[in-house]
This record gives sequence, C-alpha cells and structure tokens, in this order.
Amino acid sequence: MEIFGRILLICDNPLYSAGIRGQMLNLGVHSVFIESTPQSAAESLRQSSPDLVLIKEGMPRTDMALLVTELKQIDPDCPVVILLESEDEEKVKELMDLGIYDFLSSPIDVNKLKPIMEKGIKLHILLAANREFSLGLKENNQALEKQNMFLAGRIEEAAVNLSRLYEDLRSTYMRTIKVLAQAIGARDHYTQSHSENVVRFVVEIANYMKLPVKEIELLRQAGELHDLGKIGIEDNILLKASSLTAQEWEQVRKHPVIGAQILEPLTFLSGVVDLVKQHHEHYDGTGYPEGRKGNDILLGARIIHIADAYEAMRSARSYRKKPLFKEEAILEIKRNSGTQFDPKIVDVFLQVVDNL
Repeated sequence: MEIFGRILLICDNPLYSAGIRGQMLNLGVHSVFIESTPQSAAESLRQSSPDLVLIKEGMPRTDMALLVTELKQIDPDCPVVILLESEDEEKVKELMDLGIYDFLSSPIDVNKLKPIMEKGIKLHILLAANREFSLGLKENNQALEKQNMFLAGRIEEAAVNLSRLYEDLRSTYMRTIKVLAQAIGARDHYTQSHSENVVRFVVEIANYMKLPVKEIELLRQAGELHDLGKIGIEDNILLKASSLTAQEWEQVRKHPVIGAQILEPLTFLSGVVDLVKQHHEHYDGTGYPEGRKGNDILLGARIIHIADAYEAMRSARSYRKKPLFKEEAILEIKRNSGTQFDPKIVDVFLQVVDNL
C-alpha cells in the first residue's frame, strides 16, 4: 500500500541521506527533500510544505533544540522525527520534551520507519484539515452576522434561513470536533479504532436495554468523543511504554474535564458534555474526576465506562503489547462488578458480549 506524502530530510551526510531517501521512496513516499544545514532546512520547510520532517542527530554546529523550535514556529502541525545515532533514555526524554513526534535508532529498521511515516503524514493531514475547518468556521460566522443584518426586516424569511444556517454551522462544528477526535488516533499508534469500537459496544448494550432512540443517538455521539480531551495530553505521556508516574497519571486523569470544556460551548451537544466528563467515574465512588457514586453517575456514562474498559483490555496498548483474551477481559469485568462497574449494566454486558 502506497504512503504518498512529502518528506523533508535534514542530514549533512550525503551517503546516509541517499540511503534513507531510497528506503522512503521504495515505501511509496511521493517526494523527499534533502537539506544539510538548519538555515536551508527552515527555508525548505517554508517553500515545500512537507508532511513530515526527519532530522539526523549529531550534525556539527547544530543545536537540536533551536532547530526543532524554529521548525515548529514555521509549521506547528508538521510532525518531527529524530534519527538517533544510538538510543539513550536520557537523550530520548530530552527530545520528547522538545515536542517531537517520534524517533528511530540506527540502523534504521524499515518495518519501524513505515508505520511512523504513515501515522505522521496522516496526523499532519488531519491537523491541517482542522485548521482549514476552523478558518471555514470563522468565515461562516462572519457570513452569518451579515445575513442577520440583511434579514432584520424580514422575520418570517429570517426564521427559515437562520434554521438552515444553524444546521450548517452545527454540521461544521461536528466535523471539526470529529477531526480533533481522529487526531488522537493518529497520535497514538495503538488506539486508532478505539472510539469506533466503544461506540459499537455502547449501542449494543443500549439496544438490549431498550433505551429510547434519542438517548442511543446521544450515547453514540458521546462514545465518538469520549477521549477528545486526550488532545491536551502530551505525547511523551500518552505514548509512554512504561508505567506512568503519579504526576503523569494526574495529567491523564484530566482528559474527561478537558473534553467537556472543549464541548461545553457547543449548545447542541449539551447532552454529551456530562457523559464525556463522567465516563471514568466508578460505581463505588473511586473514579474521577469528581468521585461520583452509584446512580449519581449518569446511566449513559456508566454504559460508556464498561464499553471503554472492555475495548481497552481487548486492544494492544503502548504499555501492554498483547491484548487480553476475551475470557480474561470478561473475568475482569465480572471481578469489578459493584466496584468499578454498575452490576446491572454488567449483567446486560454478559448477555451481549458474544455480539461484541
């Protein structure tokens, strides 16, 4: 499968550059620009607008922090990958703090290079699309203000037109929010289909419970957007392969609140906001962010919580390469019935789990 995309390679070693360039072209990259100095690299980024930047570590007279900072100022959406001479834990931490997307150690493994390029290019496309949507949204708002002035003396016609414009605006907002949600999947190599699977599980449980159609649609939207707040979590925490520190866990625990804050201004999603905010609350009150308990947690949030937990257990993650077997995941759900999960929803889950 072809990758396409445009890549800027910053390297002062012609032989090394030629080898990497050949590998990338063989993998399906559309074009590769090679620059040997920070100055020419910055100019090339302005002129060629690549989808991904690769920087070889160890170039003489090159301050890596200054170079990455300058590139980020030119195009903050373009992911940066560092090609390391050798992998060093302290060095990797310093690089991640600079805001780079990923790194590869020499010798370059094609099997690792390909997915990093695919995800990086896709992330750049999604972030660029988000900026375009935001610009379109601003233009739509300006057009709406002019239209309102024009319609001041024509109330009946205004009602019809405003209804149509509201729907267009609502659709634009939803597309923007969904692009942000998809950007999470592009950042995290392990959870790209997570939200889609959670939605499928949530709808299966809700249908079995015979919830009203309107409520099921609300749950569908909340399931799509439940992890939206992870857009505010740093990559070095979100993608960390080892156990998180207490401080890092505090950052991760903020994502339900961040997601709710992003959605709060969108009045047509008012029913979704609290579901997103409460989807990590535990039935016994030990969850977050508010420590809600029992029926004080919205029914929809309790459904999303069990679907989210089951899907996470059945998926590979950065901190757990092998997913749990189905039977293991089901046993874990049963074990936490009445503590983490609502026992009534666990009973429904056990009825429908074979459909999942």
